[in-house]
Amino acid sequence: MKSVEIIGFKRASLTKSQLSALRYEGNVPCILYGGGLNIQFMSPAALFRDLVYTPEAKFVDLNIEGTVYKAIKQEVQFHPVNDMLLHVDFLLLEETKQVKMDIPVKLSGTPAGVLKGGKLVQRMKHVPVKALPKNMPDVIEIDVTSLEVGKSVRVSDIAATNFEVLKSAAVPLAGVETTRAMKDNAAAASAPKK
Repeated sequence: MKSVEIIGFKRASLTKSQLSALRYEGNVPCILYGGGLNIQFMSPAALFRDLVYTPEAKFVDLNIEGTVYKAIKQEVQFHPVNDMLLHVDFLLLEETKQVKMDIPVKLSGTPAGVLKGGKLVQRMKHVPVKALPKNMPDVIEIDVTSLEVGKSVRVSDIAATNFEVLKSAAVPLAGVETTRAMKDNAAAASAPKK
């Protein structure tokens, strides 16, 4: 899986006004926990572009004052009005412990139902997965070539090797729906001829 580097600087526990001043200066308060660690730090907001504002799942190389920790983004808080990044929680990765991540779903192929006039609708863009860090997939690719109109691919269709999908097997990932044009054509074809 790809990694993104975030450089951080340790900080002490701050008051609300001090945290606001920190954000005003273009920094994001963060915390790294797990494995007995609890490190509070700050990092420039610009460094989060490739981690937070992307559909991809990535590991994080946290460089906190020269010490590098392998981690994952656990929780991100945004301002409710202006979407400013307020806080990011990171979880330390341990090679022997499974972690949960939301992995993007990529659909490949052109469904047979689309070639007949249907419309492909993706119901889930990400799927929660649990795995050891070394087994975490970059993406879950689903071949939709054989999908006909009215049919769906479900979580049960994911070929999970070395990881566990944390969603019910019956949940649809994508399907081919009937379009208005198809309905109109069917109605015209079944209408009595004069």
